[in-house]
Amino acid sequence: MKGVMRRRSTLVLLVAVLLGTVAQPAHARPVAGCPMFPANNYWHADVSDLPVHARSADWVRSIGLDAGLKADFGSGLWDGYPIGIPTNVVTRATPTYRVSFTWPDESNRGRYPIPAHPRIEGGGDRHLLTVNRDDCRLRELFAARRANGRWRAGSGAVWNLRSNALRPAGWTSADAAGLPILPGLVRWTEVAAGEIDHAIRFTAPATRDRYVWPARHQAGDADPDLPPMGAWFRLKSSVDISGFHGPLRVILEALQTHGMILADNGSPWYMSGTPDPHWNNDVLNSLDEHFTGRDFEAVDTSSLIVDENSGAVAP
Repeated sequence: MKGVMRRRSTLVLLVAVLLGTVAQPAHARPVAGCPMFPANNYWHADVSDLPVHARSADWVRSIGLDAGLKADFGSGLWDGYPIGIPTNVVTRATPTYRVSFTWPDESNRGRYPIPAHPRIEGGGDRHLLTVNRDDCRLRELFAARRANGRWRAGSGAVWNLRSNALRPAGWTSADAAGLPILPGLVRWTEVAAGEIDHAIRFTAPATRDRYVWPARHQAGDADPDLPPMGAWFRLKSSVDISGFHGPLRVILEALQTHGMILADNGSPWYMSGTPDPHWNNDVLNSLDEHFTGRDFEAVDTSSLIVDENSGAVAP
């Protein structure tokens, strides 16, 4: 009887897979048909068992022990812009433009595909992200603006989403850390599927004048108690998340498993995500009522590094 039940369960599972009803790993749920970097990329690393970093207490204190965890994304508009960092899907048919950069020496030149009416992040950063579904190239602009038919930006970066290659050492990106933005965003589609299989991008008010892998660039001060760009934090395993359900539970599980990577200067413990009408802003805003900097610790990720110039992690 047990054998029959086992075969029946296997058959049900097979049918479910064929019908697409079984949740797949988040790195198997692409954006515009493109992976969010290979499965062995650092974004997908499990850091739950890594040792606590020797400077953890200082770094957490500098960001804010009592500052609340904040979801810097949601539904609706704020000051006329979507709440979060939107993404634009483009193709080979999308018009391309030569962009003038404030920091051309650390930007990828060439033509950038930009839709006629692109979705751009509000505020001063004005990030403009595009994913080309035809060649799986991610292009990100910082401080993007169009005037008289010409596009300008502070900086621009291009990634092959099927590659583990990092940017050249010392180069910025659309983020101060020289990291891609899109793979670190919390997306409604993955939360709805029940799993975030990647680290989350976050910001801190002040950072050190150095960077650590996988970051490639710094924009900080000489204070040794400040965290460097690329510093990796996780929600402590001792923090009980059993009472949380739905989207919050999925986000909290990701913070304990994959953690979050310091990618830019900004408000303390602000996690980045994509705008989506499905988000419940009241639910997201409740995070800072339950979690503060005291619930986090920095982790030592040195054991993950295969090559300082590669985003691949040790098996």
